[in-house]
Amino acid sequence: MAFSNGVFIIAEAGVNHNGSLELAKKLVEVAVSAGADAVKFQTFIPEEVASRCAEMASYQKASIPGSGSSQLEMIRRLALSYDQFRELKVYCDRAGIIFLSTPFDYVSVDFLDALGVPLFKVPSGELVNHRFLRCVAARGKPLIISTGMSTLGEVEEALEVVQEAGARDITLLHCTSAYPAPYEEANLRAMITLEQAFGLPVGYSDHTPGIEVAVAAVALGARVIEKHFTLSRDMEGPDHKASLEPHELAALVRAIRNVEKALGDGKKRPRPAEKEVMKVARRSLVAARFIAAGEMITEEKLVIKRPGTGIHPKMWDVVVGRRARVDIPADTPITWEMI
Repeated sequence: MAFSNGVFIIAEAGVNHNGSLELAKKLVEVAVSAGADAVKFQTFIPEEVASRCAEMASYQKASIPGSGSSQLEMIRRLALSYDQFRELKVYCDRAGIIFLSTPFDYVSVDFLDALGVPLFKVPSGELVNHRFLRCVAARGKPLIISTGMSTLGEVEEALEVVQEAGARDITLLHCTSAYPAPYEEANLRAMITLEQAFGLPVGYSDHTPGIEVAVAAVALGARVIEKHFTLSRDMEGPDHKASLEPHELAALVRAIRNVEKALGDGKKRPRPAEKEVMKVARRSLVAARFIAAGEMITEEKLVIKRPGTGIHPKMWDVVVGRRARVDIPADTPITWEMI
């Protein structure tokens, strides 16, 4: 991917539409209003993802009271049809935001490829599913790969698989796959480890509460930020509790853009905003008393005071012993034209 425009911010709608196309469109509107670069959903055929014996995670059970424990039944209620995704893609195009969706099965990979998604996002749970990785990588599109729950060795194996399958444009996202993820388990420095180990662009898929950790990831070099958002954390569903509300998503985007500006180019030099302050805050050589034209300048005739518009204090020894060309009033900054 090209990140010339800065950090690529993915507003992760996921399944927070609760199976409703209308709610999905409202989520698109929130992402556009917040200023995100892309809005991402999840595309899957429930029966291709979960068997009947797959149970929900504890956080999923807690978020959907009285729903039982079947993961299959849960995702059936959260699935959108391919026709609905086609409509959603058109809706995003008209709204001026990039449509993305994570595929969770082979048929959905084919569908999203034909739909024209500009890249594929591989979820953390599929990192060790090498057959699926080959399927996605073979499409020849840029890949963003989440690495939650994985070891460095598993990431290395996944990269070997996708690169052998033809993938060349790859970004790795550090991630802690807990919903929400405790701050003390975010381990942001692991993102730097990924960058150093594989020499690839890195980012962060954030599941911690609030926006602070995602913003910190940008300061540490994240090129991509992915964050779940919802219309309301009070809604029923597996991911709402670990998501940002609309005003928080907008705050995240603003904070990331501000941090981007603040990072700068790394060159240590006075900045344009400092030039005026430099004149006021720095000092220069100043006449300690009246110095007549032709008079030799001695140490007792000099002091170092503000402003910094005269000769630099480090030139003290160069100025001492010279003669004044003009009368220099007391308490006047001395310039080179005066001596």
